[in-house]
Amino acid sequence: MAEDNIILSDKNTRPDDEYIFSIIGNNKILWQDLMNHMHENYDNTSGVWNFYNDGKRWLFKFLKKKKTVFWISILKDTFRVTFWFGDKAEPLIESSDLPQSIKEEFYSAKKYGLVRSVTIKMENTEDLNNVIKLVVIKCKMK
Repeated sequence: MAEDNIILSDKNTRPDDEYIFSIIGNNKILWQDLMNHMHENYDNTSGVWNFYNDGKRWLFKFLKKKKTVFWISILKDTFRVTFWFGDKAEPLIESSDLPQSIKEEFYSAKKYGLVRSVTIKMENTEDLNNVIKLVVIKCKMK
């Protein structure tokens, strides 16, 4: 995936909702819908912003208990949601009703150790629905 412009690169400026919404604009509704869905449907969830020196940016990590469910990076006018899956997720992804393009992204993704990623750039409710399907798969994994 081509690297988008780095946003949130100031280590001294911790993101908050108001700041994030000023960057992602109209896609604020997708952010709010995703966060509401997670908190309403999954117990023991939380999100945390951390600055990562390797990428020189802030990333949002969403957790269920101590397990990372997904990562969010902020882009101009939108955001990206990234999941990391091991090979055990392959049958669940294959049997899901995710679009073939997302399945292909998973199959062809470069492996980092035992995991590979699936990333969705949030632009519409279809993207939100696909993220929710990936959340279901991620939460089924042990």
